[in-house]
Formats: sequence, structure tokens, C-alpha cells
Amino acid sequence: MKKTSVYLSDEDRARLARLAEREGKSQALVLREALAMYDASRPDRNFEIFSIEVDPEAPGLPRFETAQEFQDWLDTEGLKGFGADSLGDEPLS
Repeated sequence: MKKTSVYLSDEDRARLARLAEREGKSQALVLREALAMYDASRPDRNFEIFSIEVDPEAPGLPRFETAQEFQDWLDTEGLKGFGADSLGDEPLS
């Protein structure tokens, strides 16, 4: 763990002190927990799934550069046969 400095307004500094006192935790721990909760509440905007290395020779595994490319493929190709009866090609009603 490394020490770092954070600039806080007087109001935020007082809020941090109150939270730490109320929770019986250090101010550093309160900040780390708040950062972890903030991070967990945000979706991955880098679309990590699209950076997965796929063998270019693998059949049926296209490479997508953007989320929109993936969505377009999913809409046209990816869900073909989804919901179809296993005994035929007709979708179930």
C-alpha cells in the first residue's frame, strides 16, 4: 500500500472525519471503501470483452472493434436459431 495525498474542501474534510468517527474506522479506510464502492457502481466503459484475444483461425468467432459492431452481429447472426424447436428450424410460438 502506498501513501497518497488528496485535496479536500473544508466541508469534505469534516464529512470524512465524521464518517470515520461514526464508523470507527480510519479516514484512509473510509476513502478506500468509498473508492471501491464508486468503482463497483460504474460499468466497464472500455468494453474489456472486446479486447479478448481470439484465434483468427477459429471458425465462427468474429472480432469486434466496437460494442456497436458486436450488437449488429448479435442482431443479425448471433441469435440465429435461438428459441427454435430442437426438432426443427421453426421458432416456438
